[in-house]
Amino acid sequence: MFDDETKTHLEQLELIDELQKLGVSYHFEREIKNILVKIYHKNVREYEEKEDLHATTLKFRLLREHGFNVSEGIFDVFINQIEDGSFESDDMTSIISLYEASYVATKWDTKLLKVIRPYANQQLRKFVDSDDHGIHNIKVLEMAVQALEMPYHWRMKRLETRRYIDAYTKKHDVLIEFAKIDFNIVQAVHQEELKTVSSWWKETGLGNQLYFARDRIVENYFWTVGQIQEPQFGYVRRIMTKINALITTIDDIYDVYGTIDELQQFTAMVENWNVKSLDELPEYMKLCFLVLYNETNSIGCDILKDKNINVIRFLQKSWADLCKAYLIEAQWHTKKHKPNVEEYMRNAWISVSAPTSLVHFYCIFCDPISSQVLETLSQHQQHVVRCSATVLRLANDLGTSPDELKRGDVLKSVQCYMNETGASEEKACTYVQQMISDTWNEMNYEIISHDSSPLPRGFVEAAINLARMSQCMYQYGDGHGSPDKAKTVDRVLSLLVNPVPLD
Repeated sequence: MFDDETKTHLEQLELIDELQKLGVSYHFEREIKNILVKIYHKNVREYEEKEDLHATTLKFRLLREHGFNVSEGIFDVFINQIEDGSFESDDMTSIISLYEASYVATKWDTKLLKVIRPYANQQLRKFVDSDDHGIHNIKVLEMAVQALEMPYHWRMKRLETRRYIDAYTKKHDVLIEFAKIDFNIVQAVHQEELKTVSSWWKETGLGNQLYFARDRIVENYFWTVGQIQEPQFGYVRRIMTKINALITTIDDIYDVYGTIDELQQFTAMVENWNVKSLDELPEYMKLCFLVLYNETNSIGCDILKDKNINVIRFLQKSWADLCKAYLIEAQWHTKKHKPNVEEYMRNAWISVSAPTSLVHFYCIFCDPISSQVLETLSQHQQHVVRCSATVLRLANDLGTSPDELKRGDVLKSVQCYMNETGASEEKACTYVQQMISDTWNEMNYEIISHDSSPLPRGFVEAAINLARMSQCMYQYGDGHGSPDKAKTVDRVLSLLVNPVPLD
C-alpha cells in the first residue's frame, strides 16, 4: 500500500487522510510519518504551480495535524485571487477542504483567519442555502452542512470514524473491509473495559450512598474513548474513567448537596491528605474521601513500581486545587456574587477539572515521566492544558448553563458576560463561541511547536482530544448530565454497543 512508488504525493496524502478517517492509521504510524517527512522536505516550502486547490489544502492540513510547521504562504496564489476577485471554483469538495484547512490555523496565520476562512464560509453557506445544487450530489451537501456545524479538526475522532465508515461509498474496497473489522475489534476491547470499570464503580458504593450525585459511569468511560481510542491503551482508559467518576461525584457534592461549612471541611481534608482525620467529616463525605484517597495512592503505587518516581504529591495537589476551585464557586453562589468573565475564567478553567485530569493522564500515559514536567503541570504552567481546559469550560457552559443554574450552580461565562456588558443571551453565546475559536488557534500552535516543548506529542494530542471530546459531549446540550437529551445515548450506542455491519 505504501510501497507503491508510482503513487503521486497527492495519492499518498489522500491515502493517509482516508486511513485517518477510517480509524486505522494507528497501524501505519511509521509509514505515515516517513511519507509526510519526505513531502515536507521536498516541496512544501514553495507553492507548486501545478497543484490544485484540493492538493494544496490536503497537504497543508495533514502536515499541520502531524506537527509540521507549514507556512500559510502555501496559499498565497489563492489568497491573491480571492482578494482581487479573480478566484473561481465550482468544486465544492475543494472549498470544503479549504474551509477545513483554515481550522488548523494558529493565531499568527492572519491570512487564513481573515481571508480564507471567511471566504470558504461564505461560499459554503451560499451553496447550502441554494435551492439548486446542480451537479452536486447529496453527499457533498451533507459534507458542507456538517463542516459548517463543526469543523472536522474540532470533532471527536472515533465518532467521525463511525460516521465515515457508515457513509463510505467504495463498497468492495479492501480498505473499508479492514476498517470495519478493526472498528468491531476495538469496540469489543472497549466493551470489556466498560464492564471492568462498571464493576469497580458498583464496588465503591458511591452510586448508592450518594443518591444526589450523577451516576454516569458509561459517560465517564465515553470521555476516555474520545481522549485516547487505540486498543493498546486500555489501562489508561480504565484509570481515567475512575478519575472522571470521582470528579463527577465530588463536583455534585460541591454543587448540589454540601453546606459551605461541610465543603470547607472536605477541602481541608483533601489538602491535608490525612486519613486519620476521616471521622471529622460528615457521614456522607467519608466514603467519597476514602475512595479518592485509596485510588490516588493506588495509582501512585503503580507508577512508583513501573516508572520509579513518586507522583502522589502531584496527584494530591491536583485534587486539592480542584476542590479549592469548587469551594470558590460555592461561596460565590451562597453570596450571590456575580463575577465578570475574567474573574470567572481565572477560577473556572481549574474547576472544570481538566488540569486534574491531565496530571493523572501524564503520569499513567507517558514513559518516562519527568518531575520537572510534573512541577510545571502542578503549577498550571503548561499552555496546552490551559487551552484544553478553556475549551472544555466554555463548551460546558454553552451546553449546560440552563440545567446547572436550575440545580443551584454558579453563573456561567454566558451569564457573566451578559451581566458585565448588558448583552443579550444570543450575543453572549456568540462571544463565548468566538472565545472557543480563538483558544483553538492558540492550541493549534502547541501542535506545531512540539520541538520546543518538554511535553510528549502523545500527551499534547490527548489534551487536544479532551477539548474535542468536550465539544462532542456538549454539542447539543448537557451530554454528561442529561445524556438522553443531548444525543449522547445515540453516540454511545454507535461507538460502544452496535457493531459495524459486515457485508
